[in-house]
Amino acid sequence: MIGSDPVEVPPEVPPALSAYPGSYPAGPPPLPRPGMPVIHGRSYPAPPAAPLAPDLPATPPPGHRWGLGAYLVVEVVFLGVSFLVSALFAGPDGISVPGILLALAAPTMLAAGTAVLITRLRGNGPVLDLRLDIRGKDIGIGLALGFGGLLLSIPASLVYAAVVGPEKATSAVGEIFDGVRVGWPVAVLVFLLVVVVAPICEEIVYRGLLWGAVEKLGANRWVAFLITTLLFAMAHFELTRTPLLLVVAIPIGLARVITGRLPAGVVAHAVNNLLPGLALALALTGALPAV
Repeated sequence: MIGSDPVEVPPEVPPALSAYPGSYPAGPPPLPRPGMPVIHGRSYPAPPAAPLAPDLPATPPPGHRWGLGAYLVVEVVFLGVSFLVSALFAGPDGISVPGILLALAAPTMLAAGTAVLITRLRGNGPVLDLRLDIRGKDIGIGLALGFGGLLLSIPASLVYAAVVGPEKATSAVGEIFDGVRVGWPVAVLVFLLVVVVAPICEEIVYRGLLWGAVEKLGANRWVAFLITTLLFAMAHFELTRTPLLLVVAIPIGLARVITGRLPAGVVAHAVNNLLPGLALALALTGALPAV
């Protein structure tokens, strides 16, 4: 109206801010504050950040098309290559040193390679199907369980040797290398095969492929732990040492249970093989008796 005071129209609140709770006070616009967007001279709280998604349980991804049959194929490969190497390299005086190295490495490596190939042909690949993704904590858990396993297995080995006798307590690898003398390069190679190659390959087969096959049947992780631990101990074909191998396998399997992934078990397995591998390497150079 003429003569009346002009009506001050407050700035319109943008529609994008209509979802914010509360009202926006009138009056002079407040000073902008760090981290708050400024609209029409006023500062408004920023939208709340979306909550972080919780960690998903570490379970094998669905969709792979392999099961216990894949594990049986891998075991056939392992046994077939073992017999083939023995037939080709065994002679009247026993197996040669190159034959021993090949027998130590080839069956396990080819079995693990077959497991990886199966996951590529009938699954999502080894990283997903065998849970080969690694986290920083996997190393720490693997080391803790590996050294904890040593504290358990060393006295168990001494008790076992006292009960059954030193001859029956000797490992199959120690019996094969008994009396063999080699130089340090070959001894170091044997050490690496026992401490690095064997843990990686055996974990791929047992706590990777076999574990995933058992879970595919609907079993939980503790059933998978029990079955893989038993078969791991029995698959070494050292019947007199099977109880001791069960003790050795428990911390390794627990690493898989706790993390839901394979690398922690590989680390625990490598730590467990550390002392036997070192003793075997020293025995090959003549510094220690066969283990």
